[in-house]
Amino acid sequence: MASFKIAQNATFKAEVEIPRVGFDPIKVDIEFKYRDRKELAKYYDKWNAERDAAAKEAMKDGATWEQATDRQIALEAAQLKEIIVGWSFPEELSDESLTELVGTCAGAPAAVLDAYQAAYAVARRGN
Repeated sequence: MASFKIAQNATFKAEVEIPRVGFDPIKVDIEFKYRDRKELAKYYDKWNAERDAAAKEAMKDGATWEQATDRQIALEAAQLKEIIVGWSFPEELSDESLTELVGTCAGAPAAVLDAYQAAYAVARRGN
């Protein structure tokens, strides 16, 4: 019988295709922080509340596209910071490099979050 431990590893890795404007996507290995189901639910609740607050702020009279974009970049960089513990980009993982990734690669946050969610979906289906 195969050996199995119930406790999960603290991190897991996934290959993520980062879309780039005018070029083919690049594949980047990303190491993610593992969360159990309750921690994951808290993360999504927090993310949804922050997203809704950002949307309300963007709808206010006098709000500019630049302000809304700045807030969205900050939100997405913070989201990625909470789940990424390492990556294969040549730049070291830092607040600045996360903000640069989110600010210059518009599709990166969705690609990373989709890969994170997909890892849990695959595990739920039994690989």
